[in-house]
Amino acid sequence: MGYRSGRATLQDVARMAKVSASAASLALNGREGVKEETRLRILAAAKSLGYRRGAAAPVRDRAVIGVIPTDLGNPYHTDVITGIERHADTHGVAIVIAHGRRDGAHLERQLQRMLAFGVDAVIVVSTWLRASALEAVAAVIPVVVIGRMQDAVPGTDSVRSNDEAGAALAVQHLAGLGHTRLAQVSLSHRPAQSSRRGGFLAECARSGLRDTAQLIGPDNVDEEIDRLLRKVRAGDPAAPTALFASNDIAAVRVMHRAADLRVSVPEQLSIVGYDSSAVALTIRPHLTSINQPREAMGRLAAQMVQERLDGRSRDSTLVVEPVLRKRASTARASA
Repeated sequence: MGYRSGRATLQDVARMAKVSASAASLALNGREGVKEETRLRILAAAKSLGYRRGAAAPVRDRAVIGVIPTDLGNPYHTDVITGIERHADTHGVAIVIAHGRRDGAHLERQLQRMLAFGVDAVIVVSTWLRASALEAVAAVIPVVVIGRMQDAVPGTDSVRSNDEAGAALAVQHLAGLGHTRLAQVSLSHRPAQSSRRGGFLAECARSGLRDTAQLIGPDNVDEEIDRLLRKVRAGDPAAPTALFASNDIAAVRVMHRAADLRVSVPEQLSIVGYDSSAVALTIRPHLTSINQPREAMGRLAAQMVQERLDGRSRDSTLVVEPVLRKRASTARASA
């Protein structure tokens, strides 16, 4: 895996970009005071020259990849990072991890710090970063995003799940068990969760279940979950008998609240999550979930970095197909 030696100077970058050395320094350190078009021109010049900042980026005998997850406490992110690490170990690559702390502004600061540290590429396990921030860094080093951005970001690669297909698998599974009144829970308006909701509605329509489908969240989600569960407990004939959550975290939230309200899973409510992360096996009953091949996604992202460092210039997006992992949280609908 190749990398640049970083022998170009700040003055070389400034000269190529036709700016002052101070402006070049501001841009390369991710600071305010430079127009975005000027910043991009400076970063492009740095990339062309193979510029690396001072002592933080010495000549190395192996490449270093920066990894920035939204939340290290989320099992999905740690599984993805495991895949990146395994690829790195096999190929003699070092990785550096910076925690995003579920904060978009902090994620951007971490991205700039990675650039300043002199990593050879960055894998972002997050879709919380602004497209302009990703594009600016991609003008200097390879950037791969794991997750679904709202729109493609020029100069970057991405790996994501086929969210619509995964949601369709959940609906097909529940409909196959005889459930005709389904609900869907989302915790955010992020692109992946919105796509899963869209896939849920589309498959409900194909299955003739759209008129009875109910949507919960992302606004006032806890109150809506409580309202739905109370209807289930009361035996309301309009209440759903099955629920699809946009991720395992949301599914577990519903299951915990169901236990509080003495709603039995799956006897009164079947539940399907998304991710099939470690949390799916820590809850009782074990959670039926749509499996994203998280470690494989991490390995694919690391491979894309290697391709970029080896000279590939064309942007690439890889879409992985999810599968359903059936466990004890789903059962046939009551007669």
